[in-house]
Amino acid sequence: MKKLWGGRFSKKTDSLVDDFNSSIRFDSRLYRCDIFGSIAHCEMLGKQGIIPKSDADLIVRTLGEILRDIEEGTVEFSAGAEDIHTNIESLLIERIGDVGKKLHTGRSRNDQVALDLRLYLRDECEKIYKHVKELINTLIDLAEKNIDVIMPGYTHLQKAQPVLFSHHLLAYCEMFIRDGERIRQCISRINVSPLGSGALAGTTYPLDRDFTASRLGMGSVTRNSIDAVSDRDFAIETCFVLSMIMMHISRLAEETILWSSGEFGFVELDDAYSTGSSIMPQKKNPDVAELARGKTGRVYGDLIALLTVMKGLPLAYNKDMQEDKEQVFDAVDTVLMTLPVFTKMLATMKIKKEKMKKEASGGFTNATDAADYLVKKGLPFRDAHRVIGEMVTYCIKAGKGIEELTLQEFKEFCDLFGEDIYSVVSLESCIDQRDVAGGTSTNQVKKAITNLRRL
Repeated sequence: MKKLWGGRFSKKTDSLVDDFNSSIRFDSRLYRCDIFGSIAHCEMLGKQGIIPKSDADLIVRTLGEILRDIEEGTVEFSAGAEDIHTNIESLLIERIGDVGKKLHTGRSRNDQVALDLRLYLRDECEKIYKHVKELINTLIDLAEKNIDVIMPGYTHLQKAQPVLFSHHLLAYCEMFIRDGERIRQCISRINVSPLGSGALAGTTYPLDRDFTASRLGMGSVTRNSIDAVSDRDFAIETCFVLSMIMMHISRLAEETILWSSGEFGFVELDDAYSTGSSIMPQKKNPDVAELARGKTGRVYGDLIALLTVMKGLPLAYNKDMQEDKEQVFDAVDTVLMTLPVFTKMLATMKIKKEKMKKEASGGFTNATDAADYLVKKGLPFRDAHRVIGEMVTYCIKAGKGIEELTLQEFKEFCDLFGEDIYSVVSLESCIDQRDVAGGTSTNQVKKAITNLRRL
């Protein structure tokens, strides 16, 4: 195939170079964005009188036909045409001849490529945003349904204090809400049109950049032509936001894996979202959660790879930047694959209420409440902390929980203890006394659920 840029060259490109240089094997997914961008550009060329209106109409109509044929599977892209942009332009010229050659007036592949990637990532980020919202709603539903479930809260993976299972789930809601906010902010920075920047210096044609941006639903145009074609911050930011999403998924996946183990036994995953062993018939493995955890590293790799590609590039465009697409495409694909199945896994898992409560009863999770009891009786906190620490040591040796001590045993540690200590160190009391904004009390968690639904 004759290269659209071949006028300068007297020798054919080596076939190895053609293959090395070609990106059609991965950027073909940009065909819709490329055609929409070309249609907007061509409409502007006709409106501005840069090319005859009749030519613009023919080009726009033919681009629509090419789009239809691609989606019907009747178009085969050529590796010799390098990329999706050149493939579509070549198809256009094949169909309408010299008129098709006018499409690229006032445009470079540099601003064209930047536009296509922005349009693609804008649309994919919108899809991801919707899936994140579904995950948040699933967590809120689980929290509301299990509002009475008490579990041990942990620090250092050691039992710390009792909390509502709902409160624990809503902590992840907060993470994913921040992720949603980051996606929206990222979309706003993606949704800026570079068309009109040319190769790097702008163009001599009287383009209406605002018109093309408006036609493409973009909020503004880039302010600097050099930055417009050499910037991939928007792709890097997308990978970063997706890495954050996957990090939060991975943390929840890790807890789900622990909770579903025999050692914890807090949840049971649905058979439809579990797998078995080829040799051990008793096994029920949390493969969905494990894969989600594993794929997080893959998305991190995409971010680091893209940062590394860009770190030493001089302005403006360099061919290195072709390496942006495989990284960000892979990150997008991975997140879009992970979110729906992970959400359904959570929605279908069985919560083992009694097992959670039993485990919350052990490990002296009510020790802080016992210390707070003494503080409210007038003992300085550090002294109260020491008293309860000594009491816990005694309980460990005696094989008792704090709530199992007799009043006489309590008083051996401090005379301030009275009969009311038993109501204070019950799990329900430990939960509902924490009735401060953001706390784990039933009252606060119900308020949080209401606020999150509104949000």
